[in-house]
Amino acid sequence: MSIFSKIMGAIFGTKADAAEPAGGAGTAAGGTATAAPAQSVDVAPILDKAVAAKGEKLEWRTSIVDLMKALDIDSSFAARKELAKELHYTGDTNDSASMNIWLHKQVMDKLAANGGKLPPDIKH
Repeated sequence: MSIFSKIMGAIFGTKADAAEPAGGAGTAAGGTATAAPAQSVDVAPILDKAVAAKGEKLEWRTSIVDLMKALDIDSSFAARKELAKELHYTGDTNDSASMNIWLHKQVMDKLAANGGKLPPDIKH
């Protein structure tokens, strides 16, 4: 499983979770499970709750490392390099500061493109 898939899964839930609303509500009224990918998910409360559970100050709104830590995803330099490769980063992967800024922006963009509702303070 790709690192970005792990991020998506941690925020949006598994495809099975997303396809079946809690208790099966909605599907009985003629709704279909195939509409799930268009489902909007409010990202901030999910990540804020994950940060609170960690009991440490994590700035997921600005840091890819903190976002990954909040979701219990390996945030090591090697893992971030792998994520950069997945997302087609063309810069110098040894310049971790530039790569991290780019990664955070790309992850926020991709979350929004996949139905993630981001707070207005997130620049994506």
